[in-house]
Amino acid sequence: MASAQVSAPGSPRTAVVWDGLEQSLDGSKQIVDIGGGTGVSAVRLAEMGHHVSVVDPSPDALAALGRRAREAGVAVVGHQGDVERLAEVVGEESADVVLCHGVLEVVDPAAALASIRRVLRPGGLLSLLVAQTHAAVVAKAMAGQFQQARAILEDVESGDGSRGRRRFTRPELSALLADAGFAIDAVHGVRVFVDLVPGALVDQEAGGTAALLALERAVARREEYIPLAAQLHVLAR
Repeated sequence: MASAQVSAPGSPRTAVVWDGLEQSLDGSKQIVDIGGGTGVSAVRLAEMGHHVSVVDPSPDALAALGRRAREAGVAVVGHQGDVERLAEVVGEESADVVLCHGVLEVVDPAAALASIRRVLRPGGLLSLLVAQTHAAVVAKAMAGQFQQARAILEDVESGDGSRGRRRFTRPELSALLADAGFAIDAVHGVRVFVDLVPGALVDQEAGGTAALLALERAVARREEYIPLAAQLHVLAR
């Protein structure tokens, strides 16, 4: 269970996620980061004044988390475990916020969301980041991997997401969240353009990275662009 770590807030790949999180985190919160790995996200959140626990099955990742936290001068609690046993590890109704980034793709999504619901306090916030199906089809086709693109497309048409790493469409994700008792606050498209634009083109233009970042932010909540995003970032309660 490896999390898609959220890196620097100024990165065009991840700034949209941080924007959504920071706008939703008022005051000091009890945060659980599922599959938080080496603590890239957790340490940043701790630096913002939150109390953060990371739940991850890898002892090596948790050891790296401890080193990262010490170097940053913050306290982050690491627990070895997984999303299926989350309530046993951190306790029921123990969290104001749960981060589930890049995890739902590799577990039973319905069971995972039910487990997360048990550890969130009433009104608590779920930050969910998942790979989106439509963008995967486009990316494979643009890379010349036409058979792989067709295989992903056929999984979408048949509703069979069992082969390999899961991806989600927005309607599928909305249905899963509703079934688990969550209400969606916001949906953001993440990495709409950044994966499609060659890095050399960005580097050639003065201020190219900043301009790409501004473009990603500009389209993150526009309905017509969300289906093109490599990832969906959902905030739900």
